[in-house]
Amino acid sequence: MLAFFPAAMHPQVVHFTIVLAIIGVAFRLVSLLGKPAFASPAATTLLVLAALSAVVSVQTGTAAHGPVERVPGSRPAVVAHEEAGELAQTVLLVLGVVELAALALRRSPKVKLVHGLAAVVGLAAVFAVYEAGEHGGALVYSYAGGIGIRTGDPKDVERLFIAGAYQQALADRKAGKAEQAATLIVDTVNRFPADPELRLLAAESSLLDRKDAQAALAALGQIQLPDQNRVLAFRKATLLADAYVAAGQKEAAVAALEGVLKTFPNPRLQKRIDELKGK
Repeated sequence: MLAFFPAAMHPQVVHFTIVLAIIGVAFRLVSLLGKPAFASPAATTLLVLAALSAVVSVQTGTAAHGPVERVPGSRPAVVAHEEAGELAQTVLLVLGVVELAALALRRSPKVKLVHGLAAVVGLAAVFAVYEAGEHGGALVYSYAGGIGIRTGDPKDVERLFIAGAYQQALADRKAGKAEQAATLIVDTVNRFPADPELRLLAAESSLLDRKDAQAALAALGQIQLPDQNRVLAFRKATLLADAYVAAGQKEAAVAALEGVLKTFPNPRLQKRIDELKGK
């Protein structure tokens, strides 16, 4: 089964499991009221599929855990997620068996009791799925489990590195460690010197972290942006304006903004120009 569902598919598969389980249990609870007529067969179908999907979720998760577990500090989170996922799988498999038993007894008066049991087990299954999802979310968002390494694409790893460096620089700046923030950003730019966004970030760091307007202006002057990139053009112009203002050159700041405004009209840039002109 792993050949058809590789480790990289784990995020997609688990979401199917979650949705099938929650909607299936909801249908089972509704079916206890006796109507609508389709609620009971819909519940059986969805919950049996949820059980099968849970098996695939656990298998793909097991296949995916190796690279994530090797990230320093992430192993406890990986183990917690695996254990929660295996428990959810067990409960959903039990629920699937109960649903199949109810299907076999569909003409028996005891079927209502079996459906009631399915509803109780279903609620336990929803809780187990929630716990597995919560641990999975913690692994992904608190430990970067799988982010940047799930596909094995080097570009994804680069994006992970840049995101981590950027967030750490922001944390350092907030903590008053301006020089550490600046150094980290410079190191990142040196690693990816062709990235204009990172070079803009470095110029901003010169201005914010090192309070060096001239260094920021020099860095901005060397940055060539892709043609017709409105967002980066606005960012460069704004940084130029900030650096010129910090250097006491308001007229140059206005000129930098007006140069971009001719190509990309924008009310926010116009407002900034008006403020600089004292209007």
